[in-house]
Amino acid sequence: MMYFREDYKMALILEYLNDMHVFMDKYGDPRTNPWFLMSSPLPTLIICLSYVYLVKVLGPQFMENRKPYELKNLLILYNFLQVIFSAWLFYEIGAAGWFTGRYNFQCQPVDHSKHPQTMRMVHACWWYYFSKFTEFFDTIFFVLRKKFDHVSTLHVIHHGVMPMSVWFGVKFTPGGHSTFFGLLNTFVHIVMYTYYMLAAMGPHMRKYLWWKKYLTTLQMVQFVGIMVHAFQLLFIECDYPRAFVWWIGMHAVMFFFLFKDFYDQSYSKPKVRAKSPQPELETTEIKELTYQNGSLKNGFNKIHTNGTMPRARTVLPAGN
Repeated sequence: MMYFREDYKMALILEYLNDMHVFMDKYGDPRTNPWFLMSSPLPTLIICLSYVYLVKVLGPQFMENRKPYELKNLLILYNFLQVIFSAWLFYEIGAAGWFTGRYNFQCQPVDHSKHPQTMRMVHACWWYYFSKFTEFFDTIFFVLRKKFDHVSTLHVIHHGVMPMSVWFGVKFTPGGHSTFFGLLNTFVHIVMYTYYMLAAMGPHMRKYLWWKKYLTTLQMVQFVGIMVHAFQLLFIECDYPRAFVWWIGMHAVMFFFLFKDFYDQSYSKPKVRAKSPQPELETTEIKELTYQNGSLKNGFNKIHTNGTMPRARTVLPAGN
């Protein structure tokens, strides 16, 4: 009986996976269906879950008894390459549509043709999806340097969710209205990775990095722009899937409030310094201290009480 139940469960799982593949093949964009990682969402999901496990569990365990790695030159190179990659993506998404006059900021349906300009945008969408995996190294480098305070919930959610979110866009609607998200995001990443590259060069660059606060503001402005651009389609007629309007718009809402919370925690709330507790006085036996030539034998001076003085020993709490 038990074997029958297990076989039945396995049969249901296989049937579900088959139905999912049929759905993907039927409704997925035929131009991207055969591309790497595009046939099913499972590989992307597995990679994202593996990333979370790596940076939250496996990585910290690996580094527990190790010294932080010195990655200065690697970080400079990595962030430089991310600046170049982001700049190329920004240019491609713009040159394939948004900078040419072919794309309408109010309503841009998906072009399902194989026109060279259209295919340029479709390829840019896939490379934008791929770029979300390369950004995992942001977190991996934090773990290797034991900067665990940087591996926050915001950071892990942001990086862990994005590949899965973008996968659906490339699978079903590569091109069209949603690519405005990528246009803004790649521009922000040019600025962001430039900041990280300068910061990685060392403490002597700090005087040039006064604009860190405004980088977070720029990220929030980005999400407001994406919200407005997406949700306007709820009020006008446009041949673009409503499901993706909500998908993109609600992602922007979620990330806006996550980044706003980070901004409030980091910059808005006054930093109150914790007061050290008053030292506790432990009454001890009064000792007779003898003066010699105006100074005490134990090193105290400028205190005279006709040859003797009481002394109370101060005990400070641990950590002060």
